[in-house]
Amino acid sequence: MSGRGRLALCAFAATLLAAGSMLPLVDPAAWIVQAAFLLAIQSGVGALARRVPLPRLLIVTVQFLVTLVMLTVVFARGQALVGFLPGPEAVQRLADLLTAGADDVGRYAIPAPATDGIRLMLVGGVLLIGLAVDTLAVTFRSAAPAGLPLLALYSVAAGLSGGAGRLWFLLAASGYLILLLAEGRDRISQWGRVFGGTGRSPNGLAAGLEMSGGRPLAPVRTGRRIGALALGMALVVPTSALNGGWLAGSGSGSGKGGGGGTISAVNPLVSLQNDLNQPENRQVMSYRTNSGSPQDFYLRILALDQFTGSEWRPSRRSLQDVPKRLPNPDGLAADVAVTEIRSNVSASRSYQQTYLPLPYPATEVKIGGHWRYESAGRTLVGDRGQTTRGAQYEVSSLVVQPTADQLATAGPAPAAMRREYTQVPGSLPKVVKETADRVTKGATTDYERAVKLQNFFALDGRFSYDTSVTSGTGSAAIGRFLKDKRGFCVHFSFTMAAMARTLGIPARVAVGFTPGTGQSDGSMSVGLRDAHAWPELYFQGIGWTRFEPTPTRGSAPEYTLPDAPTGGSANPSRPQASASAAPSAAPSASDSCPPQLRRQGECGSSAAPGAAAPKDPGTPVGSIVLVVLAALLVLALLLLPLFWRVRVRARRLNSSTGRTPADATARTLAAWREITDTAWDHGIGPDDSLTPRKAAARVVRLGRLDPDEAAAVHRVAGAVEQVLYAPQPRAATGLAEDVAKVRDGVRASADRFARIRAVVAPRSAVRVIWAASEGWSALIGRWAARWRGLPRWPSRQGG
Repeated sequence: MSGRGRLALCAFAATLLAAGSMLPLVDPAAWIVQAAFLLAIQSGVGALARRVPLPRLLIVTVQFLVTLVMLTVVFARGQALVGFLPGPEAVQRLADLLTAGADDVGRYAIPAPATDGIRLMLVGGVLLIGLAVDTLAVTFRSAAPAGLPLLALYSVAAGLSGGAGRLWFLLAASGYLILLLAEGRDRISQWGRVFGGTGRSPNGLAAGLEMSGGRPLAPVRTGRRIGALALGMALVVPTSALNGGWLAGSGSGSGKGGGGGTISAVNPLVSLQNDLNQPENRQVMSYRTNSGSPQDFYLRILALDQFTGSEWRPSRRSLQDVPKRLPNPDGLAADVAVTEIRSNVSASRSYQQTYLPLPYPATEVKIGGHWRYESAGRTLVGDRGQTTRGAQYEVSSLVVQPTADQLATAGPAPAAMRREYTQVPGSLPKVVKETADRVTKGATTDYERAVKLQNFFALDGRFSYDTSVTSGTGSAAIGRFLKDKRGFCVHFSFTMAAMARTLGIPARVAVGFTPGTGQSDGSMSVGLRDAHAWPELYFQGIGWTRFEPTPTRGSAPEYTLPDAPTGGSANPSRPQASASAAPSAAPSASDSCPPQLRRQGECGSSAAPGAAAPKDPGTPVGSIVLVVLAALLVLALLLLPLFWRVRVRARRLNSSTGRTPADATARTLAAWREITDTAWDHGIGPDDSLTPRKAAARVVRLGRLDPDEAAAVHRVAGAVEQVLYAPQPRAATGLAEDVAKVRDGVRASADRFARIRAVVAPRSAVRVIWAASEGWSALIGRWAARWRGLPRWPSRQGG
């Protein structure tokens, strides 16, 4: 196989390996087979065009047109001219599919279904990246910059999936190294047999110039070792930095051992507003429970307990192994009525995030995989890449049933808890504290203050639920929410928690799901729009207690209602012996109307509920477009000097085909300028003060050219002197061949970095800036001359 053939095959393999990082994004993954087949055709067309041979830019054009035809046949055959030509209707069909694909990306979580629009985005993207790699590595014989489109492909996959994983990075990096190795071997092979050592063979030739027993050549073995070492460091070093304690970002261990560790959680409300406006309430999990009060069965993910002024976020907490039975909840006294229930939960394969949704407070969790326990928030966190995707688990939890009297007579929280959970930033507007004092005026206990705050948002304050309001969790957003009185669960929960803290009540915000919707088979279905956020306030003797300030969402706890029992607590029910008891199929809180809203007259059909899942179930369309456009813009800017240089070289060497003296002069000067710029690109700057003969000698000396290449430079320099100084200049021939010979010689004598820079960032591209500056100066000069030629108004001073 020829050198270009090996390069084309390696470029195809590198693109396909990098495209593998996109596999986790879509289910099923059969699109990769289609992409591989079309990519093979694209590469084959390029190989045939190079054998003709065609000009380089024409090769790229042919490949692009063939790619467009293939996409038309696969995705818009019904609208194509004669079944395959991309006419106006076919182009419109492709545009419609791209728009639909962008909408699907924003609608579905990862892995998304392979709709026609998503398949077009994936297959078309792989083909465009493949065309860029083939163009750079094979057509222009420069494999190093081909890593940029490969990196763009991998980065998009990693960004959308939250990290594409070590395997996909290993495959993508291996493909790039193979491409570099193939280019290096092809370049070295042009010198004959490869030099591999300094010893001498019996015949006097350097050892390594001959193959020994079929073993790989020494430079090839060395290149493989260097590539393996670099790839290993790229995998091991970041992993050690992240998991080994350099950055101490996550805990280690499987849930069955492994010591401590910490968790620095990502704010789970990044994609909240997008999820609230999803047109389809796609199921994320289902469960069965023997709870007698399904309207209170909130599935809690984690708590946001740190208010920085710019956002609410979870604190960095210690992790430990998951105990067989979780410790008793903080602050829960023995005289508070509790009922232990059991539930079986099944998460959808499309729901993939790090935190495990649990009813609060859970007492026992039976689940496989690698999970860690965070005691302050009573949450389970995935370890070593563990997520909720497809998880099935059994949970025992408590239904805490405090009375109004128990809450009203609760003692003060411990001092350490008050210090941590009543902190508010200095940037919090004064109106927050003032409103909290005004709303709770006359209340004598923290419990009464908490109920007044809840009723202020849900009943008395005339707040309205609106998901179109700009999201925000910081001090400014809270102040704006109190003024406008419009927002969704994020605004209600965060504002109530902040106001409670100003009153000295420990508060935090929980994120999770409302109970969901009852199904005909007795199970409960939880969808994306059942996601929610609510405040939790701490009362000594009861612990962290849920409140519900968001109108038309969830259900207000019984202990916050006016008819809440005030007597002593009943005897707690005994824990159920099995989770197989018949689950309740009662309607969820989303479908039932709490008494407080029934009195307000707001019962009826409601809009999409609550907050979002902590992990982004679908990337917004705008983000996808911006990421793709940014990647393409960066790639285009990086490649502009390369394509400009290629275009200029082609124009100079084919600048004129006429036979007049002027045509001969133009050809000669263009060839000399090309030699000058080629030397400049490789580090030999031009010196316009030298004569052509001395400039040629300088290029020969600094470029370390051999005699044939030196003769080529001097021939072109002599032709320049002829056209500039001879009375009757002789027409020179073979200028293009001489230029090519000089270019090969200069490239061969330069080091690898200089060769790469000469292709990717040629120094002579600065001529574009010079030309633009000269053009601007000429334009200003013409306007100045025209202005001077305009008639002047008579001077007032002249009488």
